[in-house]
Amino acid sequence: MKTVIVDARRLLCPMPVIRVQNQVKELPAGTRVEAICTDPGALNDIPAWCRINGHKLIETRTENNEYIIVVEVVEGD
Repeated sequence: MKTVIVDARRLLCPMPVIRVQNQVKELPAGTRVEAICTDPGALNDIPAWCRINGHKLIETRTENNEYIIVVEVVEGD
């Protein structure tokens, strides 16, 4: 399974979710997007965006003061 990294470090709301959204538009279903963020708001914004747009939230975790959100692209965006 292919994973694409989106570097959204040092970006504030709403930019991390916009970066993820723009990347997802270019990817086929089944691809995973791993967003690396420093804005804690991304832990709410990206999962909410997934619910609204029908994409699958795989994981959220915190590592070294960074927030990692993994999303799987679902067809029909």
